[in-house]
Amino acid sequence: MTRENIRELLVRLHDIILAERQHATNLDIQAMYKDIEEKEKIIRVLSSIDSLLPEDKHHVERIRTENRRNAYLFRSTLNFIRDTMTFFGVKSVPETYGKSGNTMASTTNGKLLSGKV
Repeated sequence: MTRENIRELLVRLHDIILAERQHATNLDIQAMYKDIEEKEKIIRVLSSIDSLLPEDKHHVERIRTENRRNAYLFRSTLNFIRDTMTFFGVKSVPETYGKSGNTMASTTNGKLLSGKV
C-alpha cells in the first residue's frame, strides 16, 4: 500500500467520524450504521500498517481527537438516558406515615413508567 493510499484512508476515516457524529445528533441511525461499517473496514485495512510517516501522524491525532469527541457524546447521551429512566422510575408518591409516626409502604407504586400516575 502506498503512502498516498494510507493518507487518503486516514482522511476518509476522519470524514467518516465527523459524519457519524452528525448523523448521531440528527438521530439518523441508518446512516450512522453505514458510517460504522465503513469505519470498521478502513480500520481493518489500516491495522496492517506497521509505521507511519511523520506527516501522517497529524491525521492520526485529528482522528483520535474526533473519535474521543464522539465517545464523549455517546457516553454523555447514555448517562442522560439512564438518569432520565431513573427519574421516571422513582416513586412519585412521597412516603406516608402511620399512626405511630413510622414510615409506611405506599399502597400505590407511583412509577411514571408503569402508566400509573
